[in-house]
Amino acid sequence: MPDIGQRAPEFTLADQSGTPVSLASLLGRTVVLFFYPKADTSGCSAEACAFRDDLPLYTERDAAIVGISPDPPKKQLKFQDKYELPYTLLCDTEHEVATAYGVWVEKSMYGRKYMGIARTTFVIDSAGVIISVFRDVKVTGHSAAVLDALTGAAG
Repeated sequence: MPDIGQRAPEFTLADQSGTPVSLASLLGRTVVLFFYPKADTSGCSAEACAFRDDLPLYTERDAAIVGISPDPPKKQLKFQDKYELPYTLLCDTEHEVATAYGVWVEKSMYGRKYMGIARTTFVIDSAGVIISVFRDVKVTGHSAAVLDALTGAAG
């Protein structure tokens, strides 16, 4: 998993509309890149809505929010529309970016093992260097913690 002080792995993925988006195209400002397991599930919806609700505070800090999950564009677009998410959602259907970021991991639920996304957020500076990593994210209070990290990075 890439860590603080390292360059963020470059990628190009389709967004919720099927348009290719690269990390390079997002740079020039801070990028809050949050990986979530599945669109329109309770935890992922709560996390996405918290980022939505705090968007003005991210904008003040010149930070873009970008979500990534394994969902295809049609599902991401439905998720975006349902919750009025005003930021880009990217579709990592082949898990290549999640693998590069070290968040495609073996998980276990009710004794069943499977591969999935470990809820993780990377804060990437305007030059593409990782300045904060939030692993094993608990949804409640997460956006506030990311905002605190941005304030510390700006200060």
